[in-house]
Amino acid sequence: MTVARGWQFFMHPGPTNIPHRVLQAMARPTVDFTAPEFVALRDRSLQRMKGILKTREGFVIMYAASGNGAWDASIANLFSPGDKVLVPQTGFFADRWSNTARAYGLEVEALPTPDRRPVDPEAVGRALAADTKHQIKAVMLIQNETATGIRHPIAEVRAVMNRLGHPALYLVDTISSLASYDFRMDEWGVDLVIGGSQKGLMLPPGMAFTAINPRAWAVAQTTTNTRKYWDWRPMIENGRQVQFCGTPPISHFFGLEASLDMLEEEGLENVFVRHRRLADATRACVRHWGKSGGVEIYSLDPDFASDSLTAVMVPAGHDADRVRAIAQDRYGVALGRGLGVLQGKIFRIGHMGDLNEPMVLGALAAIELALAEAGIPHASGGVEAAMDSLRAPAAARRAAVAA
Repeated sequence: MTVARGWQFFMHPGPTNIPHRVLQAMARPTVDFTAPEFVALRDRSLQRMKGILKTREGFVIMYAASGNGAWDASIANLFSPGDKVLVPQTGFFADRWSNTARAYGLEVEALPTPDRRPVDPEAVGRALAADTKHQIKAVMLIQNETATGIRHPIAEVRAVMNRLGHPALYLVDTISSLASYDFRMDEWGVDLVIGGSQKGLMLPPGMAFTAINPRAWAVAQTTTNTRKYWDWRPMIENGRQVQFCGTPPISHFFGLEASLDMLEEEGLENVFVRHRRLADATRACVRHWGKSGGVEIYSLDPDFASDSLTAVMVPAGHDADRVRAIAQDRYGVALGRGLGVLQGKIFRIGHMGDLNEPMVLGALAAIELALAEAGIPHASGGVEAAMDSLRAPAAARRAAVAA
């Protein structure tokens, strides 16, 4: 029997590691959420979230929910039964958001995306150009598809929408990208943003949000979907949230303040640099493992490989879940599994949130041991490749990826 010692290396692509500072902030007695102390905390947090989203025009609405709840809120408030939406098929989570829309009576036009590739903005443009009657009410896109480890071109899709002059709303899911790499709500013309607590914000699951701009708020006044729990209208007063759809996630707000302190102290742009640095090291390791024709990075386009996680595909005939089981049971490293059609074909290494170089290197070393024990073809020495990446300046890392 294996006896666990030391810390578990939790390398899931969400939920992520929770810093002690956040845990300590949350470990406090419950407070009255109508009292001045909590109201001041609520107002501060909602205002500071605008800096993470890079918006002045939009405002944030928090819920006691997972990211799935924020999907519900987006559909319930912005659409009426029979409305049509365009959803690029980025993977498992785009499919779930589409199914939420269908459950509310919407018509979903699913836009195919080639396997292992990012969304093509021009394909979005062709679908919108064909919509001469402007029946498509929104484009719904995931910035970072957690199931595949692929980033998608948010700004470029908006540029195509602007070029065509199509009036559709632009909805973007940032659940596994926010506070891991850049997002610019105002500059990129995003009407609604969806996010959750348990990834880049370094909190436990249980808090979700939507950020909406004045255009989305105006649309929400006229739509006819049935809504109660998710209804924005009773929660908003003069462009800010003053009520919740029930009891708010009180402890999460105390944790969020600590998380925002940490992000601001590091500097948001430095947070992005750190995530890219750890992602580059992970990808260098996986590319080295694959030199002998074994494992591969699932994303075929290096420029769109996620900085939040790396999805690793094992060769046909091998079981990715076997690697995960060995890594967990023998070496104490927890990895994400493949979802939907990718189950058993990939495992996912999370490198977002509260992580540093030794944590990533230790996890990669354990994964290399697990690959060998599972009989997965790979070239040994991947951790050394990761260390070489960490030693190299950013320009050299980019050149190595391009090569």
